[in-house]
Amino acid sequence: MFKLMLLLLGTASLASAALPEPVKLDSGLVTGVPGKSATVRVFKGIPYAAPPIGELRWRAPQPVAPWAGVRKAEQFGPICMQAGGPSAAAQMSEDCLYLNVFSAANRAGEHRPVMVWLHPGGYTSGSGSQPAYDGESFARQGVVIVTINYRLGALGFFSHPELTQESDRRWAANQGFMDQAAALDWVQRNIAGFGGDPRNVTVFGNSAGATSISNLVASPRTRGLFQRAISESGAWLGLSIGPVRKLAEAEEAGLKAAETLQAGSLAELRARPAEEILRAARGAGPVIDGYFLPKDPADIYARGQQNKVSIIAGSNKDEGTFFLQPTTAAAWRERAEHRFGDRAGDYLQLYPATSDDVATQSEYDAFRDELAWVDRNYVRLQARAGAKAYLYFFTHEPPGPPLWPARASGATHGSEAQFLWNNLIANRPWRDGDREVANYMQAYWVNFATRGDPNAPGLPKWVPYDERKTTRALQLGEVAEPAPAPDAAKLAFYQSWYDTIQKQQ
Repeated sequence: MFKLMLLLLGTASLASAALPEPVKLDSGLVTGVPGKSATVRVFKGIPYAAPPIGELRWRAPQPVAPWAGVRKAEQFGPICMQAGGPSAAAQMSEDCLYLNVFSAANRAGEHRPVMVWLHPGGYTSGSGSQPAYDGESFARQGVVIVTINYRLGALGFFSHPELTQESDRRWAANQGFMDQAAALDWVQRNIAGFGGDPRNVTVFGNSAGATSISNLVASPRTRGLFQRAISESGAWLGLSIGPVRKLAEAEEAGLKAAETLQAGSLAELRARPAEEILRAARGAGPVIDGYFLPKDPADIYARGQQNKVSIIAGSNKDEGTFFLQPTTAAAWRERAEHRFGDRAGDYLQLYPATSDDVATQSEYDAFRDELAWVDRNYVRLQARAGAKAYLYFFTHEPPGPPLWPARASGATHGSEAQFLWNNLIANRPWRDGDREVANYMQAYWVNFATRGDPNAPGLPKWVPYDERKTTRALQLGEVAEPAPAPDAAKLAFYQSWYDTIQKQQ
């Protein structure tokens, strides 16, 4: 095993951080607080857009009102309204468009690489202030880290015919994505004051954060806001192969929510408490709205019209344990027939249902393989467009029993994040091997954010994806090494099913 500390980029100063304060933003002055390390300053709860409340509910994010004097960025802002999940115990508000900055720079204008984190949570939960996303470890490696909140659920992904008419499609849907773009625009205008380089920005996230990112890569509205992107377990399709909603479908869902609330107009909906809106409508993520997503992202990627940024993408060995319950052979066959119709026989050859136990294993294997295909497809199309693209497969299992949910064993969905952030803070019996994985993963990500190439002396070579030369992922396990070749029959099935879905659009 290689020595842990030799892997890290080591660009952060070992002296105490001396970032001059207050930092000047385009909206006012801010001061931060010391991090746990003397080299890091943390700025919490900085507003990047006006509160999306009242008449601004469901509108595109608006500029922050300037403030007089010095704003103390010492406390995280409220998290966005959400129905449940691990984050929901924190203070919630519709006034939630805040971000946080972690920096070990010694002065403004140091041109350190910037990494902007988009949190997971299925577009319905989560925040940028969760303890797992404490950016100090990254900051000590010379990166300026930004974590953000964005609108969620039916407050962040809502459509209605009146909203389409009012907005001329400019905020007819995808308000959460527009928040993310507004935060990235804020970075362009302000991050130099924290020592960051606005011309060297990497956006990264997992699950809903990952799927957000591949939609940001597809959108013409984000061109120039970031140079690199990392999607962990998810692409624009989500976590499986299926169509992206069209605006008419999303508008119909908005009308149904209004009917449930007995609200006869958009004005009445804006007057209702946020909690009522969240109970009446879910908000299911991306919509082809003709503006932020001018057409189906699949078509954008197929035509090579996406932003030509370098990417890393990949998935985990035990993704399905986070979501799935054991099934029966009969139920598994029924699901296959309902989803795949006359293709169900081919699917069941790959994922059989000869007994309940076999069907349950097939369920887990199929979830893993389909999500792996989704990320592989994203990497393939980005590489085909001429951008550098790196594919990974995370297999390292955290020690001890699962924390949440209780069934989420193994290298489950999202389990890579605690290693990536090098925040082994959960109550687990961490081993030296776990810390080695955390160190080499963070090194890859920091190297990529710094210069667009994850490789460095002392790290196993990560070869970019190339359809003509190598399509293997880098397996991130106890050590980093090339992953076994994927099952060709399974790849062919998912490619065929994807092609079928696209023909139906």
